[in-house]
Parts: sequence; structure tokens; C-alpha cells
Amino acid sequence: MCLSVPGKVISITDAKPGQSTSAEDETLWKMGKVSFGGVLKQVSLAYVPEVQIGDYVLVHVGFALSIIDEDEAAQTLSYLDQLEAV
Repeated sequence: MCLSVPGKVISITDAKPGQSTSAEDETLWKMGKVSFGGVLKQVSLAYVPEVQIGDYVLVHVGFALSIIDEDEAAQTLSYLDQLEAV
């Protein structure tokens, strides 16, 4: 079983720094800073090219796998908090 953790996209970088890229490469290299309760991590956004700053994403091993709404993110974080209490 894999666990994805919700986080909020704070910033987006569209392409690999210092290189000109095609549109396909821009999607491949799309990265973003994602906040996990105030802890910022660099995350690949290649699987969610339509993501916008302020969106919530589910992240697993450094890759954003899907976009979720704020309510779903809050509910998932609540479940994770309950697991910590056990």
C-alpha cells in the first residue's frame, strides 16, 4: 500500500533551469514548491501539468499524482493526525 500526502502548491517552475526546452520538456521538468504544514519540499509536477499555484496535490515519493480540493486535503490530514494518535 502506498501513502500519498496532501500539500499546497506555493510556486511553480516550468522548465529545467538554464536550458531551452520544447513544450513536452517543459511538462517533464515542471517542478513546484509544495507546503506540507509549513515544511516546503520540491516536488515534480509532471503528472499534473494543469496544476496552479494555490492548488492542493497528493504527493508520493516526490511526485504530485493528482489535484484535490481543499476539503479533501483537510480531511486526509485529519485522518493522518488520527493515525499518529494511535
